[in-house]
Amino acid sequence: MRIGEEIQRNYDYYDGFVVLHGTDTMAYTASALSFMCENLGKPIILTGAQIPIFEVRSDGIDNLTSSLIMAGLYKIPEVLVCFDNNVLRGNRTRKRDVEGFSAFTSPNARPIATLEISIKIEVPILEAREAENFRVTENMAQNVMLLHFYPGIPIDNVKPILQSNIKGVVLLTYGSGNITINPPDLLNAIKEAVDREVIIINITQCFKGSVNPAYAAGMNLTRAGVICGRDMTPEAALTKLMYVIGKKNWDHKKKREVMAKNIREEITIPDS
Repeated sequence: MRIGEEIQRNYDYYDGFVVLHGTDTMAYTASALSFMCENLGKPIILTGAQIPIFEVRSDGIDNLTSSLIMAGLYKIPEVLVCFDNNVLRGNRTRKRDVEGFSAFTSPNARPIATLEISIKIEVPILEAREAENFRVTENMAQNVMLLHFYPGIPIDNVKPILQSNIKGVVLLTYGSGNITINPPDLLNAIKEAVDREVIIINITQCFKGSVNPAYAAGMNLTRAGVICGRDMTPEAALTKLMYVIGKKNWDHKKKREVMAKNIREEITIPDS
């Protein structure tokens, strides 16, 4: 939240922003900022280092230099992660390696740019918004969680979560979006939570790929009112849920609709 506040306070004075950040939670912060920053018209680039910047062999100098170049020369109105010569969309980014310099990737979307001998912009750049319309949202709901399914997960562990005062849940399901429906109490507990206006979204546990609502395996969740999260990352799904639930002027129907839509290029919606 403090990062967003600092950007809003200084938004009119700079053409872009570079944020130095620890790598472990960088994907969460990048995703959160992408939703918090409404009508963004300037680049916000997160970067860091696998080896601390003041140590020999640190990758931090190159990452910082690349980030400054991208922020200064290219008006890309998005939250980005710049790491190891790749510029990734923030809400599509995941950390994939604990020790390697190529620590981040974007499994379901192409890089925004690659920095080689020349800098290559790989995708069309979004249209910038007018500066006077920029704002950072103040309300990010905290009573949300990720629920990772595994074979044999006890219903007695799941029910207390779904029956609590939780407002939103991201289900990490198998493959293209299915869960074990035995015992049936598990699906019933999910449906009861949906009926109480808990917003539940379904994404895959797989590092790459998408939930497909047309597959029979996940149809039971769809019938229970669970929203299809398609190819959103866990980081994006969770922070989007925090953002949407935090919108006090939106009713429950609109919140569900927005969760299923593409609002920051965080999700791939197939052509109908």
